[in-house]
Amino acid sequence: MSENTVNLALQSIGYKDRQTGHGFRHLLSTELNGRGYNRDWIERQLAHGDQDEIRDTYDHATYLEQRREMMQAWADSIDALRAGANVVSLKRKA
Repeated sequence: MSENTVNLALQSIGYKDRQTGHGFRHLLSTELNGRGYNRDWIERQLAHGDQDEIRDTYDHATYLEQRREMMQAWADSIDALRAGANVVSLKRKA
């Protein structure tokens, strides 16, 4: 799915000039880093390569199980907000 598809969908529901698909990626990265999750997991989740070219060449770990747990915790926090929670408490992951 292209970023334009996401942006058009956001525009169609009233978020033109308020949010973009890439903005959600910024939000996710900021929130997960702020909650102490492993940077490698976050970068893989966002489909980013490593800025260190040598490491990017040799490290092909996907961290799939860790990412699954991280994203479930994120989904749970969104669900809690939707249900009216004021504070979302998540355990820190390293």
